[in-house]
Amino acid sequence: MLNGSCKPNQTPSIKQRSLRMSRLVVLLLAGAGLAACARIDRTATVASHMPETVEERHPVTLAETPVSLDIFPAGQSFDKSQKLRVKQFGAIYKETGKGPIVVLLPSGNSRSGAERALPGIRGALASAGVGGHLQVGSYQPEDANLAAPVRLSFVAVQAKVASRCGQWPDDLGSASSLEGWQNKQYWNFGCSHQNMFAQQVADPRDLASPRGETPSDVNMRMRAIGNVRRGNDPATKWQVKNANIGGLGN
Repeated sequence: MLNGSCKPNQTPSIKQRSLRMSRLVVLLLAGAGLAACARIDRTATVASHMPETVEERHPVTLAETPVSLDIFPAGQSFDKSQKLRVKQFGAIYKETGKGPIVVLLPSGNSRSGAERALPGIRGALASAGVGGHLQVGSYQPEDANLAAPVRLSFVAVQAKVASRCGQWPDDLGSASSLEGWQNKQYWNFGCSHQNMFAQQVADPRDLASPRGETPSDVNMRMRAIGNVRRGNDPATKWQVKNANIGGLGN
């Protein structure tokens, strides 16, 4: 006879086993999450494309920027030196400028002398082939004790570098990273060269499209054709006369 306190072996039901498995999975996920928090890596790695060539990092672009000239009238006169400066300024305007030429006169005690320079400025611009109406205005000098110039300006298309030189986004001297071990050009490399190239371009529009062809030299062409017909060499013959450097100045 069996003791009443003992119960026969009972097999767990499918529902009970599923509940136990669910609890076990929750415990495992919670432990994995705590372990990940204990050894979390706070170093963020962002994949970015670093331009490889100088032209990609520091491209030369065309932009409308103001071109200005400050002239200082000598006393009450507009001398020859100032006239040449204004004439050159007008030649630049004729090639690349657009819109009006603005002339700003200083206000205060220097205005009377600056107004006397206006006829000379108009004449110098006219001699450069620049006509039209000038926009005359005034400005307040920052320091009354300093010479206040007459400021000429206009808007022109100029070549500029889109990026700014002197930027160092990567630490090339750090031993804790591999930034300088990739055998690649650093970001600032070639920026000054691009700036110098942009400043030396005579007509920035040549960077966007080539100039139109000029008519050929008819006299040069007929001379070459005549030489070919006579059986002569059509090439130009240059005569170089060498002088003794020791005999110069005698």
